[in-house]
Amino acid sequence: MPESAFDRTPEQQALIQGWTPPEIDTTKPHSARMYDYFLGGKTNFPVDREAAEKTLAVVPNARTAARANRAFLLRAVDHVARLGIRQFLDVGTGIPVEGRNTHDAAQAVAPESRVVYVDNDPIVLAHARALLSGHRDGATAYIAADVHDPDAILAHPSLTETLDLGRPLALMTLAIFHFVPDEDKPSDILGRLTDRLPSGSCLILSHLTADFDPVANDSGAAVYRKSGIPMQLRSRAEVEALVPAGWELVDPGVEVVSHWKPEPGSALPDPGTIGCYGLVARKP
Repeated sequence: MPESAFDRTPEQQALIQGWTPPEIDTTKPHSARMYDYFLGGKTNFPVDREAAEKTLAVVPNARTAARANRAFLLRAVDHVARLGIRQFLDVGTGIPVEGRNTHDAAQAVAPESRVVYVDNDPIVLAHARALLSGHRDGATAYIAADVHDPDAILAHPSLTETLDLGRPLALMTLAIFHFVPDEDKPSDILGRLTDRLPSGSCLILSHLTADFDPVANDSGAAVYRKSGIPMQLRSRAEVEALVPAGWELVDPGVEVVSHWKPEPGSALPDPGTIGCYGLVARKP
Protein backbone atom coordinates (compact mmCIF):
# COMPACT_ATOMS: atom_id res chain seq x y z
CA MET A 1 0.00 0.00 0.00
CA PRO A 2 1.24 3.55 -0.69
CA GLU A 3 2.51 5.32 2.40
CA SER A 4 1.30 8.82 1.48
CA ALA A 5 -0.99 10.65 -0.91
CA PHE A 6 2.09 11.64 -2.94
CA ASP A 7 2.82 7.97 -3.62
CA ARG A 8 -0.65 7.18 -5.01
CA THR A 9 -1.49 6.78 -8.66
CA PRO A 10 -4.42 8.83 -10.03
CA GLU A 11 -6.55 5.66 -10.06
CA GLN A 12 -5.73 4.92 -6.42
CA GLN A 13 -6.56 8.48 -5.39
CA ALA A 14 -9.83 8.40 -7.32
CA LEU A 15 -10.86 5.21 -5.51
CA ILE A 16 -9.99 6.67 -2.14
CA GLN A 17 -12.02 9.79 -2.94
CA GLY A 18 -15.07 7.73 -3.84
CA TRP A 19 -14.81 7.20 -7.58
CA THR A 20 -17.24 4.56 -8.85
CA PRO A 21 -16.66 2.62 -12.07
CA PRO A 22 -19.44 3.48 -14.55
CA GLU A 23 -20.48 -0.17 -14.91
CA ILE A 24 -21.38 -0.45 -11.21
CA ASP A 25 -25.12 -0.77 -10.52
CA THR A 26 -25.60 1.11 -7.25
CA THR A 27 -29.34 0.41 -7.20
CA LYS A 28 -28.91 -3.26 -6.27
CA PRO A 29 -27.00 -4.73 -3.32
CA HIS A 30 -24.00 -6.95 -4.05
CA SER A 31 -22.75 -9.70 -1.75
CA ALA A 32 -19.12 -8.51 -1.93
CA ARG A 33 -20.05 -4.98 -0.89
CA MET A 34 -22.31 -6.25 1.91
CA TYR A 35 -19.41 -8.40 3.13
CA ASP A 36 -17.18 -5.33 3.02
CA TYR A 37 -19.71 -3.52 5.21
CA PHE A 38 -19.73 -6.40 7.73
CA LEU A 39 -15.93 -6.17 7.85
CA GLY A 40 -16.09 -2.45 8.59
CA GLY A 41 -15.02 -1.34 5.11
CA LYS A 42 -16.14 1.74 3.22
CA THR A 43 -16.44 0.31 -0.30
CA ASN A 44 -20.20 -0.04 -0.26
CA PHE A 45 -23.26 1.99 -1.17
CA PRO A 46 -26.53 2.86 0.60
CA VAL A 47 -28.32 -0.09 -1.03
CA ASP A 48 -25.63 -2.47 0.28
CA ARG A 49 -25.73 -0.98 3.77
CA GLU A 50 -29.51 -1.20 3.86
CA ALA A 51 -29.49 -4.90 2.96
CA ALA A 52 -26.64 -5.55 5.41
CA GLU A 53 -28.49 -3.82 8.23
CA LYS A 54 -31.58 -5.91 7.50
CA THR A 55 -29.35 -8.97 7.79
CA LEU A 56 -27.86 -7.74 11.08
CA ALA A 57 -31.38 -7.26 12.44
CA VAL A 58 -31.97 -11.02 12.23
CA VAL A 59 -28.34 -12.23 12.43
CA PRO A 60 -26.66 -9.89 14.93
CA ASN A 61 -23.41 -11.91 14.74
CA ALA A 62 -22.97 -11.44 10.98
CA ARG A 63 -19.99 -9.14 11.54
CA THR A 64 -18.36 -11.68 13.84
CA ALA A 65 -18.87 -14.41 11.25
CA ALA A 66 -17.39 -12.26 8.46
CA ARG A 67 -14.27 -11.52 10.51
CA ALA A 68 -13.91 -15.19 11.47
CA ASN A 69 -14.13 -16.16 7.81
CA ARG A 70 -11.40 -13.68 6.86
CA ALA A 71 -9.18 -14.99 9.67
CA PHE A 72 -9.79 -18.56 8.42
CA LEU A 73 -8.66 -17.49 4.94
CA LEU A 74 -5.35 -16.25 6.32
CA ARG A 75 -4.72 -19.37 8.43
CA ALA A 76 -5.66 -21.74 5.61
CA VAL A 77 -3.44 -19.95 3.09
CA ASP A 78 -0.58 -19.99 5.58
CA HIS A 79 -1.13 -23.72 6.13
CA VAL A 80 -1.07 -24.74 2.47
CA ALA A 81 1.83 -22.40 1.74
CA ARG A 82 3.81 -24.21 4.42
CA LEU A 83 2.90 -27.47 2.63
CA GLY A 84 4.69 -26.09 -0.44
CA ILE A 85 1.86 -24.51 -2.45
CA ARG A 86 3.11 -21.47 -4.38
CA GLN A 87 0.13 -20.75 -6.63
CA PHE A 88 -3.32 -19.52 -5.57
CA LEU A 89 -6.53 -19.06 -7.54
CA ASP A 90 -8.92 -16.99 -5.40
CA VAL A 91 -12.45 -17.15 -6.84
CA GLY A 92 -14.90 -14.72 -5.29
CA THR A 93 -12.15 -12.50 -3.97
CA GLY A 94 -14.22 -9.80 -2.33
CA ILE A 95 -13.07 -6.25 -1.70
CA PRO A 96 -9.45 -6.05 -0.50
CA VAL A 97 -8.69 -5.65 3.20
CA GLU A 98 -5.33 -4.00 3.80
CA GLY A 99 -2.75 -6.59 4.83
CA ARG A 100 -5.33 -9.40 5.10
CA ASN A 101 -5.54 -10.81 1.60
CA THR A 102 -4.48 -14.07 -0.02
CA HIS A 103 -1.20 -12.75 -1.40
CA ASP A 104 -0.32 -11.18 1.98
CA ALA A 105 -0.56 -14.55 3.74
CA ALA A 106 1.02 -16.57 0.92
CA GLN A 107 3.95 -14.25 0.27
CA ALA A 108 4.66 -13.92 4.00
CA VAL A 109 5.59 -17.62 3.81
CA ALA A 110 7.04 -17.66 0.29
CA PRO A 111 7.61 -14.29 -1.46
CA GLU A 112 7.62 -16.00 -4.85
CA SER A 113 3.96 -17.04 -4.49
CA ARG A 114 1.69 -16.18 -7.41
CA VAL A 115 -1.98 -15.26 -6.98
CA VAL A 116 -4.88 -14.74 -9.39
CA TYR A 117 -7.95 -12.99 -7.99
CA VAL A 118 -11.39 -13.54 -9.59
CA ASP A 119 -14.62 -11.66 -8.91
CA ASN A 120 -17.76 -10.64 -10.80
CA ASP A 121 -18.18 -7.22 -9.14
CA PRO A 122 -16.31 -4.56 -11.16
CA ILE A 123 -15.62 -2.50 -8.05
CA VAL A 124 -13.74 -5.43 -6.50
CA LEU A 125 -11.40 -5.65 -9.47
CA ALA A 126 -11.02 -1.87 -9.65
CA HIS A 127 -9.88 -1.76 -6.05
CA ALA A 128 -7.72 -4.84 -6.44
CA ARG A 129 -5.85 -3.42 -9.42
CA ALA A 130 -5.39 -0.04 -7.76
CA LEU A 131 -4.61 -1.02 -4.20
CA LEU A 132 -3.10 -4.51 -4.17
CA SER A 133 0.55 -5.11 -4.87
CA GLY A 134 2.44 -8.22 -3.93
CA HIS A 135 6.09 -8.99 -3.29
CA ARG A 136 8.38 -8.23 -6.22
CA ASP A 137 9.47 -11.90 -6.33
CA GLY A 138 5.87 -13.10 -6.82
CA ALA A 139 2.97 -12.03 -9.01
CA THR A 140 -0.68 -11.02 -8.75
CA ALA A 141 -3.32 -10.83 -11.48
CA TYR A 142 -7.03 -10.05 -11.58
CA ILE A 143 -9.88 -11.51 -13.63
CA ALA A 144 -13.44 -10.20 -14.02
CA ALA A 145 -15.39 -13.46 -14.20
CA ASP A 146 -18.13 -15.44 -12.50
CA VAL A 147 -17.85 -18.75 -10.65
CA HIS A 148 -20.72 -20.05 -12.81
CA ASP A 149 -18.35 -20.05 -15.81
CA PRO A 150 -15.32 -22.04 -14.63
CA ASP A 151 -14.09 -22.71 -18.15
CA ALA A 152 -13.76 -18.98 -18.82
CA ILE A 153 -11.80 -18.56 -15.59
CA LEU A 154 -9.35 -21.36 -16.39
CA ALA A 155 -8.83 -20.19 -19.97
CA HIS A 156 -8.38 -16.51 -19.18
CA PRO A 157 -5.04 -15.12 -20.43
CA SER A 158 -4.33 -13.45 -17.08
CA LEU A 159 -4.57 -16.83 -15.41
CA THR A 160 -2.54 -18.79 -17.94
CA GLU A 161 0.15 -16.09 -17.94
CA THR A 162 0.40 -16.08 -14.13
CA LEU A 163 -0.24 -19.66 -13.01
CA ASP A 164 1.02 -22.99 -14.29
CA LEU A 165 -1.92 -25.41 -14.23
CA GLY A 166 0.55 -28.25 -14.54
CA ARG A 167 1.85 -27.53 -11.03
CA PRO A 168 -0.07 -27.80 -7.74
CA LEU A 169 -2.13 -24.79 -6.74
CA ALA A 170 -4.68 -23.83 -4.10
CA LEU A 171 -8.19 -23.13 -5.36
CA MET A 172 -9.88 -20.77 -2.93
CA THR A 173 -13.67 -20.54 -2.76
CA LEU A 174 -14.28 -18.57 0.41
CA ALA A 175 -17.93 -17.77 1.18
CA ILE A 176 -18.94 -18.17 -2.47
CA PHE A 177 -20.83 -21.44 -2.89
CA HIS A 178 -23.71 -20.50 -0.58
CA PHE A 179 -24.53 -18.06 -3.41
CA VAL A 180 -24.82 -21.03 -5.80
CA PRO A 181 -28.14 -22.87 -5.21
CA ASP A 182 -28.60 -26.53 -6.00
CA GLU A 183 -30.30 -25.78 -9.32
CA ASP A 184 -27.03 -24.21 -10.51
CA LYS A 185 -25.20 -27.48 -9.73
CA PRO A 186 -22.41 -26.27 -7.44
CA SER A 187 -20.73 -29.70 -7.37
CA ASP A 188 -20.45 -29.66 -11.15
CA ILE A 189 -18.95 -26.15 -11.07
CA LEU A 190 -16.41 -27.17 -8.45
CA GLY A 191 -15.63 -30.31 -10.39
CA ARG A 192 -14.89 -28.31 -13.55
CA LEU A 193 -12.63 -25.99 -11.55
CA THR A 194 -10.68 -28.86 -10.00
CA ASP A 195 -10.62 -31.63 -12.64
CA ARG A 196 -7.54 -30.23 -14.39
CA LEU A 197 -5.58 -29.55 -11.22
CA PRO A 198 -2.62 -31.86 -10.62
CA SER A 199 -1.85 -34.04 -7.64
CA GLY A 200 -0.85 -32.02 -4.60
CA SER A 201 -3.33 -29.23 -5.29
CA CYS A 202 -5.55 -27.97 -2.46
CA LEU A 203 -9.08 -26.68 -2.11
CA ILE A 204 -9.87 -24.04 0.51
CA LEU A 205 -13.62 -23.58 0.99
CA SER A 206 -15.93 -21.87 3.46
CA HIS A 207 -19.72 -21.95 3.48
CA LEU A 208 -22.53 -20.54 5.61
CA THR A 209 -24.75 -22.95 7.52
CA ALA A 210 -27.93 -22.94 9.58
CA ASP A 211 -26.82 -25.94 11.65
CA PHE A 212 -26.36 -23.94 14.85
CA ASP A 213 -29.05 -21.25 14.72
CA PRO A 214 -31.55 -22.20 12.02
CA VAL A 215 -34.10 -19.49 12.77
CA ALA A 216 -31.63 -16.59 12.63
CA ASN A 217 -29.52 -17.91 9.77
CA ASP A 218 -32.48 -18.88 7.60
CA SER A 219 -33.93 -15.42 8.19
CA GLY A 220 -30.63 -13.87 7.13
CA ALA A 221 -30.56 -15.95 3.96
CA ALA A 222 -34.11 -14.81 3.21
CA VAL A 223 -32.94 -11.16 3.37
CA TYR A 224 -30.35 -11.90 0.67
CA ARG A 225 -32.88 -13.65 -1.53
CA LYS A 226 -35.38 -10.78 -1.17
CA SER A 227 -32.58 -8.44 -2.20
CA GLY A 228 -32.09 -10.41 -5.40
CA ILE A 229 -29.02 -12.37 -4.23
CA PRO A 230 -29.44 -16.17 -4.41
CA MET A 231 -28.42 -17.91 -1.20
CA GLN A 232 -28.61 -21.51 0.01
CA LEU A 233 -27.27 -22.50 3.40
CA ARG A 234 -25.97 -26.05 3.72
CA SER A 235 -25.42 -28.55 6.53
CA ARG A 236 -22.04 -29.97 7.49
CA ALA A 237 -22.76 -33.10 5.43
CA GLU A 238 -23.83 -31.02 2.42
CA VAL A 239 -20.70 -28.89 2.62
CA GLU A 240 -18.52 -31.99 2.80
CA ALA A 241 -20.37 -33.41 -0.22
CA LEU A 242 -19.12 -30.44 -2.27
CA VAL A 243 -15.54 -31.74 -1.98
CA PRO A 244 -14.62 -33.42 -5.28
CA ALA A 245 -14.49 -37.21 -5.25
CA GLY A 246 -11.08 -38.57 -4.34
CA TRP A 247 -9.88 -35.42 -2.60
CA GLU A 248 -8.80 -35.88 1.01
CA LEU A 249 -9.87 -33.59 3.84
CA VAL A 250 -7.02 -32.07 5.82
CA ASP A 251 -7.41 -32.45 9.59
CA PRO A 252 -9.69 -31.31 11.30
CA GLY A 253 -12.00 -31.80 8.29
CA VAL A 254 -15.17 -29.72 7.98
CA GLU A 255 -15.11 -27.41 10.99
CA VAL A 256 -16.52 -24.05 12.07
CA VAL A 257 -14.09 -21.54 10.59
CA SER A 258 -13.08 -20.11 13.97
CA HIS A 259 -12.23 -23.63 15.17
CA TRP A 260 -10.20 -24.71 12.11
CA LYS A 261 -6.58 -24.78 13.31
CA PRO A 262 -7.03 -21.72 15.57
CA GLU A 263 -4.10 -19.67 16.74
CA PRO A 264 -2.62 -21.27 19.88
CA GLY A 265 -4.15 -19.83 23.01
CA SER A 266 -6.90 -17.96 21.19
CA ALA A 267 -10.36 -17.83 22.77
CA LEU A 268 -12.83 -19.79 20.66
CA PRO A 269 -16.31 -18.31 20.19
CA ASP A 270 -19.53 -20.26 20.44
CA PRO A 271 -20.03 -21.93 17.01
CA GLY A 272 -23.55 -20.52 17.01
CA THR A 273 -22.14 -17.01 16.70
CA ILE A 274 -20.21 -17.96 13.56
CA GLY A 275 -22.47 -20.19 11.46
CA CYS A 276 -19.83 -20.84 8.81
CA TYR A 277 -17.91 -24.02 8.02
CA GLY A 278 -14.42 -24.15 6.58
CA LEU A 279 -12.29 -26.92 5.12
CA VAL A 280 -9.08 -27.65 3.31
CA ALA A 281 -8.88 -30.67 1.01
CA ARG A 282 -5.93 -32.06 -0.94
CA LYS A 283 -5.80 -33.96 -4.22
CA PRO A 284 -3.67 -37.09 -3.71
